[in-house]
Amino acid sequence: MCAHVLVAEDDEMQAELIRRSLLAEGHTATVVHDGRAALDAARRLAPDLVVLDLMLPVIDGFGVCRVLRRDEDIPVVMLTARSEEDDVLLGLELGADDYMTKPYSPRELMARIRTVLRRSGRGAVADRPEEPVVRAAGLAVDPVRHEVRCDGAPVDCTPAEFEILLAMVAEPERVFSRRQLLEVTRGTDRASTERAVDVHIMNLRRKIEADPRRPVRLLTVFGVGYKLSGGRG
Repeated sequence: MCAHVLVAEDDEMQAELIRRSLLAEGHTATVVHDGRAALDAARRLAPDLVVLDLMLPVIDGFGVCRVLRRDEDIPVVMLTARSEEDDVLLGLELGADDYMTKPYSPRELMARIRTVLRRSGRGAVADRPEEPVVRAAGLAVDPVRHEVRCDGAPVDCTPAEFEILLAMVAEPERVFSRRQLLEVTRGTDRASTERAVDVHIMNLRRKIEADPRRPVRLLTVFGVGYKLSGGRG
């Protein structure tokens, strides 16, 4: 374990994307969907960091941050769909350590989290010489260096392709819908559509399959979506 991160995000799909990204980085994660649950979890679990959406129900992110700064000493990375400078400044004035505006790249969020953890001395990040490389089905995805290798050979990926592979390598054999993979690419490919996901998969097959017409790694699950087959390692 590197760090225990509390994710307070009312959008369940976004929360799941953050959770998967954290697991791929070697962290553990607890997910809640409203501000009161966030405060209860923070007091009960004493996480190393909180990823905090501003637009939470029950108690909004500003209120949660205010209480955390008054009662706890936990680093906070705020997420906001608002780009107004006043909202950002208020979050920072309340004690947020960093913020990101939606839509964002999960990879960039993980980088911000690593920076805040190092700066705060929380978790085990400062003592770890190497960041984890995620491996499955003969693929190795390095979320820090933004590198992909297939059977040891480097693979040149676009940002959207990289985010799709990172999500799928982190959870081999899981079936991802096109909608879920579309969410994975948010922040790297904002104009993308579910149809564009099919194009990304087609391009990835050209890069990681011996015969893209007969894939053995990146498989179609008809009527549902796609999965990475081959297991860990």
